[in-house]
Amino acid sequence: METGGRVVHHESEVGTWELVLRSPDARLRRYVGDYQGYTESGSPAPLRQQAPTTWIPLIVNLGSTWEVAGAPTGASEEHGSFVAGLGERSAYVAATGPASCLQLNITPLGAHALLGLPMYELTNRVLALDDVVPRTLRGLDERLESMVTWEERFTRVDAILLARMAGAREPSSDVAWAWRMLERTHGAAPIGWICGRLGRSRRHLATSFREQVGLPPKTIARIFRFERAVSLLAGGSHSLGEVAVECGYYDQAHLNRDFREFADAPPGAFARRIGPDGCVLA
Repeated sequence: METGGRVVHHESEVGTWELVLRSPDARLRRYVGDYQGYTESGSPAPLRQQAPTTWIPLIVNLGSTWEVAGAPTGASEEHGSFVAGLGERSAYVAATGPASCLQLNITPLGAHALLGLPMYELTNRVLALDDVVPRTLRGLDERLESMVTWEERFTRVDAILLARMAGAREPSSDVAWAWRMLERTHGAAPIGWICGRLGRSRRHLATSFREQVGLPPKTIARIFRFERAVSLLAGGSHSLGEVAVECGYYDQAHLNRDFREFADAPPGAFARRIGPDGCVLA
């Protein structure tokens, strides 16, 4: 399929999948990480694990519905298009048939501006997209389904988001600055130092993060550190000890504890399940 983005394709005896990635319009990049067009066929559909992340995925569904559960063998909820808020535990996702969707990876501050909602309403939850987006964004699946190429869809989403963000409320300067510090340092910037630089109390910053991000700064710092550790392990060039040191864990036991809490597995076992598209097979 024609596209201006990067394409990752995989084929095996049990099915095929293809992932098309493209950056958003430059004017959106402080809030939107990337767009992902995904198609998948095969039976049974693979079960994928989504560990905690600092991105909020917004899924515009164009194919079969998705089953989302809190454990590999737990009870699941069925969703079409949906948005998942920040969470502190892994979620497990599988398509109910041939899959096709467009995923937008958005920062919490971007989601706060886009949706116009307090982000704590999404924390640890998966909600139907049309239940949370403003009226001008409803029915995205119907608007995009008739388009032939991913590039057409990405371009259309660019236009829709630019129009919405033009009138959206900006995040508070305190939260935006604190987020940038945690992002740039992969969670290593001490919360006390951030509060001191801002001249704000920990309680004030935590309250602001709850509204505009969904989780407190300390938890966000842990997730940034965890994401960095996952990235290094996926690269395959770092030992567990090296990852622990580089990511600022006290020791390897500390690294193991975060992985067991966030990923339901020790770091080595989790890393071995990371696929070529960056997804984790459960």
